[in-house]
Amino acid sequence: MLDFITWLFWTLALAGVALALAYRRVDLRTSTVTLGLALLAYMALGEAWWWWNLLLLAGWAALAVLNLGELRREHVTAPLLRFYRTLVPSISQTEREALEAGTVWWDGELFTGLPDWSKLEALPPPRLSDAERAFLEGPTEELCRRVDDWQVTHEIGDLPREIWEYIIEQRFFAMIIPRRYGGLEFSPLAVAMVLSKLASRSAVLSSTIGVPNSLGPAELLLHYGTDAQKDHYLPRLARGEEIPCFALTSPRVGSDASSILDTGVVCRGSFRGEEMIGIRLNWDKRYITLAPIATVLGLAFKLHDPEHLIGDRDEYGITAALIPTDLPGIDIGRRHFPINIPFQNGPTQGRDVFVPVDYIIGGRERAGQGWRMLVEQLSAGRGVTLPANAMGGGRAAVHATGAYARIRRQFNLPIGQFEGVGEALARIAGHTYIINAAVTVTCTVLGRGEKPSVPSAILKYHCTELARRIANDAMDVHGGKGIMLGPKNYLARNYEVLPVAITVEGANILTRSLIIFGQGAIRCHPFVLKEMEAAKDPDFEQALIEFDRHLFGHIGYAVSNAARSFWLALTNARYSNVPADGPTARYYQHINRYSAAFALAADVAMLTLGGGLKRRELLSARLGDVFSAMYLASMVLKHYENQGRQAADLPLVEWSCRTLLYHAQEQLHGFLRNLPNRWVAAGLRSLIFPRGRMFSAPSDELGQEIVALVTHPTETRERLCSCIYAADEPGSPLGALQRALETAEALVPLEQRLRDAVRSGLILEDHPLEQIDSAERQGILNASEAEQMRRQDALVMEITGVDDFAPDGIGREPARGYPLPGTTAG
Repeated sequence: MLDFITWLFWTLALAGVALALAYRRVDLRTSTVTLGLALLAYMALGEAWWWWNLLLLAGWAALAVLNLGELRREHVTAPLLRFYRTLVPSISQTEREALEAGTVWWDGELFTGLPDWSKLEALPPPRLSDAERAFLEGPTEELCRRVDDWQVTHEIGDLPREIWEYIIEQRFFAMIIPRRYGGLEFSPLAVAMVLSKLASRSAVLSSTIGVPNSLGPAELLLHYGTDAQKDHYLPRLARGEEIPCFALTSPRVGSDASSILDTGVVCRGSFRGEEMIGIRLNWDKRYITLAPIATVLGLAFKLHDPEHLIGDRDEYGITAALIPTDLPGIDIGRRHFPINIPFQNGPTQGRDVFVPVDYIIGGRERAGQGWRMLVEQLSAGRGVTLPANAMGGGRAAVHATGAYARIRRQFNLPIGQFEGVGEALARIAGHTYIINAAVTVTCTVLGRGEKPSVPSAILKYHCTELARRIANDAMDVHGGKGIMLGPKNYLARNYEVLPVAITVEGANILTRSLIIFGQGAIRCHPFVLKEMEAAKDPDFEQALIEFDRHLFGHIGYAVSNAARSFWLALTNARYSNVPADGPTARYYQHINRYSAAFALAADVAMLTLGGGLKRRELLSARLGDVFSAMYLASMVLKHYENQGRQAADLPLVEWSCRTLLYHAQEQLHGFLRNLPNRWVAAGLRSLIFPRGRMFSAPSDELGQEIVALVTHPTETRERLCSCIYAADEPGSPLGALQRALETAEALVPLEQRLRDAVRSGLILEDHPLEQIDSAERQGILNASEAEQMRRQDALVMEITGVDDFAPDGIGREPARGYPLPGTTAG
């Protein structure tokens, strides 16, 4: 028995040495020497069977041989390279361009299993320039004040002419255009803040202004246009003399934009009386924002050159061009009606439209580069516009719902004191905090020249999905107030517009199931793309050298992640090095743990499923959810640091991190449950969850702390709801709600005095106003106090009131056909 205990002790010690080497990512040569010395000590001090020692020596000898580069490449790597070349999935040109689009930032660190937090720490806090802040507080505030959302969405179905004129006059369409062309040259953060404020007032405004400042003609011209194109169009776009749109989606081709059927054929023809080489275009597009009023159409189409007039190729593929909309053959101007939010959006068709070949963005040298242009700019653009709109909607929802839950009473209590309502309020506030963090930090990165394609997809999907949950919860808390449309309803239009955000710039189902992990697995992985590129090198000897280097780097990386995943799970990540101390340190540690577990799971999925992983969309989606949760939790922690570690905000930070990391845990669990190879799944589970699933979701108590923060006029509420339109003036419901909230706080002692009098029987009336009158008569309240109570009651009734209309006052035409009492049909 003693011999067995001795053997077990030294065996565990040897295993611990191996685990430590893998955990610390010690290089192969040093690891081999260290393990050799440890093995000698093990055989000298331990009591083991001869065959066991021989087995360990054989394993060490195999490891030692791997240090001999030439021998390893000839006998190990070369056969693996030949086999790998038969397995590596084929990547189309459009897939390759999508994979190569943008840059890798913090997403790459999370894929390593050992994130370098100093890279995130080095990012400065978000800052607006003086000009950007002045625009936000001046023209943006004024535009919000001028617009009447009910008039826009119900009465006229468009922005009034004076609003269009103000938008153009103040260059809202030119936020991304450089100053040298007459634009504002704002940072991505400033664009996001402007759109966020607009979204808190009117979804039509934010949608209308967001599109020209995102993926559109101006953005494409800036990055790919010729000097002549820039000089011609950008000043006109900045001054509002040209209204742009970009047409990509077709009736038969939606999310699969790379398969568009619209065509352009290079040929000779006449353009405005001049014979030239040009392109004859035919297209049928729909869902194009600003198309009904556009004067210049950015068009994506497939270019063919059967006569080789511009080169030696027959097919050039997807190409982008700028087309004046007044040319013969263009049909444009009709409108779609997007889900009761009447921003300008509509179809366009072109039949045999002839344009000069120089209308290609970037000139004929850019023929066939349209898809690359689109995915490169989309890699950054979708991290701004839609997430910013989600941020504005979320902030407005917190502001309104927190105040409403404080001033609206049922069963003699503010409804915010009911736990069911509180649960919804905590979700609204927590999800808004996550969106705020993701948008502000990621936009700061975009402003420094990065174009992180995978984080932009994460923001597009998760910010819009969180906005949908926020809107649902806000509607639930408001009840009938949120349902009844009219000028007094400040929720419904933002609720209605959410399917638009969910659908555009990559439908959310597609983004989650195919893009986030599908693109991240290759783009962000430290070795996969390099291995694929090495394997495709036609020079076998050069391919062998590169493939060997990346393959064994990959093997070491995978072994390390297995060790890290196991150890961090076993210790609940308590000994993981992190940059922070205090109450947030544990969340950094848990992200380290899930980073290692995710990287291990991703490697095993790619190894066991190969190219079939693309068809296993639900597995890919779950891994994407884990990836996203880590990214968003990192943004939350960075946002907390950026705001000066405000102790009062800790409940929001903890709720957000707990929600995200619990989701990561459960999605990893779901991935393991559904991995086809059950033996592999069991092995992975032993490394990822050796102690089971230990991470817990936010507690009810934590949720109640958040409720207190958003139902009272706290600094936390002010930070969470910053940069919305909440002016305290007629026509501003958010301003009225804030005033009612602040007054409710001041009147707490008076309300308590009144309730005590009712409870003691001094006041017998039931109606609140009659109770105030009785209290004044009895001296329980003086005249001034009673008047304050009456004014507050009137304000609350105005806020909680809903609209009603005459029988023929709802539709745009008088009601017909239904026989009212006292009339006869027909």
